[in-house]
Amino acid sequence: MVDIFERDLAGEFVSTDDPEYEILYSAIMDTMNKCRELNNGIHSDEEIREIFSEIIGEEVDETFTLMPPFYIDYGKNLKIGKNVLIQQLCTFMDRGGITLEDGVFIAPKVNLTTLNHDFNPENRSATQAKPIVLKKNVWVGIGATILPGVTVGENSIVGAGSVVTKDVPDNTIVAGNPARFIKRIDE
Repeated sequence: MVDIFERDLAGEFVSTDDPEYEILYSAIMDTMNKCRELNNGIHSDEEIREIFSEIIGEEVDETFTLMPPFYIDYGKNLKIGKNVLIQQLCTFMDRGGITLEDGVFIAPKVNLTTLNHDFNPENRSATQAKPIVLKKNVWVGIGATILPGVTVGENSIVGAGSVVTKDVPDNTIVAGNPARFIKRIDE
C-alpha cells in the first residue's frame, strides 16, 4: 500500500478527510516546531546548517547559507545543492518536491509553493502537489512567488515581485505577474 507521503509527492489529491491525514499533519507540525527552533535565538552558521539539515532530513553542504527566519511545511522533499543562498523570510511548501541546484540565490520573502487546492468547491480542502526545480545559478528576486510544477532554467533570473506560473528557459530573465519574458542573458 502506498502511504500518504508517497501519494502526496506523486501528485495525487490529498484531503483532510484522508484516513492518513493526521500522520501528514503531525509531520508538518514537527517541521514547524523545528522551524521555531531555527527562527528563535541567535545561531552560528554551523548551527543553522545543523538545524536545517534536521528539518530536511539530510545534511546540507558547508557552502549552504540560510538567513532566518525561514518557513517550510514538510521539509523532507527539499533537495539543496552546493553554494545555495536563501535569505530571510522565505516560505517553501515542499510537499511536491523542491530542488535547488548548485549556485541558486534566493532573495528575501520568496515563496516556493508546490501545492494547489482542488478547483472543485466540494473538494476544496484537498491539495495536489507538483514539483518545483530551480536549475544551476538561478537567481530569484525579492518577493517573487514560484507556483507548482515550474522549472526555472540554468542561469535564469526571476525579477522581484514576479509570479512564475510557467517554466522559464535557460539564460532568461522573466518578471511580472504573471512572469513574462524580458530578455535573454548573453552568454
